[in-house]
Amino acid sequence: MSGPLLPPLESLRKALGQVRIPLQVPGAEAARTLAGTFTNQLDDYVLPRLRDADAPLLAVVGGSTGSGKSTLVNSLVGTPVTTPGVLRPTTRHPVLAHNPADADWFASDRILPRLPRITGGTTLGGTDDVFGLRLVAIDEIPAGMGLLDAPDLDSVSAANREMAGMLMSAADLWIFVTTASRYADAVPWAALRTAVDRNAAVVIALNRVPPEAMTEVTAHVRQVLADERLAGAPLFVIPESPLVDGMLPDDRTEAMQTWLANLVDDAAMRAAVARRTVDGAVGRITAEMPVIADAVAQQVDTAERLRGAVAVPYEKAVATLEEAAADGSLMRGEVLARWQEFVGTGQLLKRLEEGVGRLRDRISAAVRGEPAPPERVSEAIESGLASLLVDAANDAARQADHDWRADDAGRALLGGSDLARASADFGDRAAELVRAWQGDLLEMIRTEGADKRQTARAMAYGVNAIALALMVAVFSTTGGLSGAEVGIAGASTALAQKLLEAVFGEDGVRRMSKSAMEKLQERVAGLMAEEQQRFLSRLDALELDPGLPARLRAATLEVAQARQAEDAQTVLPNSPPAPGDPSAPRRNWRDKVRDWWNG
Repeated sequence: MSGPLLPPLESLRKALGQVRIPLQVPGAEAARTLAGTFTNQLDDYVLPRLRDADAPLLAVVGGSTGSGKSTLVNSLVGTPVTTPGVLRPTTRHPVLAHNPADADWFASDRILPRLPRITGGTTLGGTDDVFGLRLVAIDEIPAGMGLLDAPDLDSVSAANREMAGMLMSAADLWIFVTTASRYADAVPWAALRTAVDRNAAVVIALNRVPPEAMTEVTAHVRQVLADERLAGAPLFVIPESPLVDGMLPDDRTEAMQTWLANLVDDAAMRAAVARRTVDGAVGRITAEMPVIADAVAQQVDTAERLRGAVAVPYEKAVATLEEAAADGSLMRGEVLARWQEFVGTGQLLKRLEEGVGRLRDRISAAVRGEPAPPERVSEAIESGLASLLVDAANDAARQADHDWRADDAGRALLGGSDLARASADFGDRAAELVRAWQGDLLEMIRTEGADKRQTARAMAYGVNAIALALMVAVFSTTGGLSGAEVGIAGASTALAQKLLEAVFGEDGVRRMSKSAMEKLQERVAGLMAEEQQRFLSRLDALELDPGLPARLRAATLEVAQARQAEDAQTVLPNSPPAPGDPSAPRRNWRDKVRDWWNG
């Protein structure tokens, strides 16, 4: 039965294992549930069945509370193995009865690998508190089949209902038990419709039917089954009768016992039943996988949108630096005042025109401390530039936080965190960045002047003074200044330019100024990239794979194509007529099945 279907299903299972749907977007919860359901069904049933096509059938008995499932199981196996009534098996220990010859099949984790196996002991299932699948070996069970008593489909316990659904999804054959008084209840029919959608092999056991209403109830149930596309499902009608030692009289279950034994005894039919149920499960998976693939793609798109909401304001924060250099704002206030104290005013430009010698004297005096020391200028630039970066980082954080909070997925990622301001240590990191950049300039000056013998004496005036001049040249323009500041800033820029040109030449100054700004922008971009990780790390932790939707779709297509090569249409043998049932078949069911099998 595995044929060409197993390899693509294994590929699909691998892709499903990589599915992440963590972001709060419309449809995410339903897609998460569906992905979990398909993953579990592949692990619990489909893949194990395909790998071991000759394994015994697993018949799961399910139904509503009080329908008599446990009593029916005990009666079918001929001995009490599970506790009926209010103490029936719960989510902690469903009971699987099997022939001793099949012990190895069911003791392994070939099916239901998430449930530990419990063997041995003398207590009935449902009376202890051990978690796992209780295995009970019974000689009366025909070899080639296991009978599993599942929790109630309508249990008040959500865990029980979940367990019941998991067990039903792992069944080759579903035996639904209901009663004459409750066969129209909504819960069992919802489960039966799921079985129909999966094209699963289904058997109906109608329990506790009053003898006087046998004909009427049976006819109505058959009509309801036909309306629900289950006209071909075998129907076993069990008349209401007193229990004998807690079990149904032998004649009440003989027909079903014989039917199950004949089914299991026919290897071809047994394999066909398993193939049909697998095909139904695979058909549902391939039909609904686009929902999961689309949901994963939506997750990727949402994550990219949230990344963009962070990237834009922080890119703007980096651009703020270039804007500040262009409009001269960094040379206002404290920085401009300290630079003027350092170089002096008045006749300085005139002296520059008289030659480099007088410039050397002026800078030498500055370095010796006669005007303000260069450290004051450096500190002023560091403070001004760091403040600029802090303001830009605060603006970016405020905008990114606002945009995420306007988005359901972003708001959920933020949780209770407030990221609307820059990190507490951002100011320190910004100041450290400026100092590191100043170190870049010093290194650049040393490297640039290394081979310029004619500037040796000028370099002797101190690289710190020249580095200050380079910073001033990078940041000072007349843009954005007014009044007296224009003349002062213009003179300052000219002085810095003259000094640098005297040492490095006009081309050298142009090249160094450009390089200085690029190095600063690179450092600032790195700082802002670190800062936005406060947001982006929340997305990175989701481990979303942009290539996964395409892999899911490709794997689903391969499964669908392989499934077309499988012929999985199987009709279950009819059940024998119940007393008073007017729809008795005209021919022996085995003859009809063999006719169908032979074409």
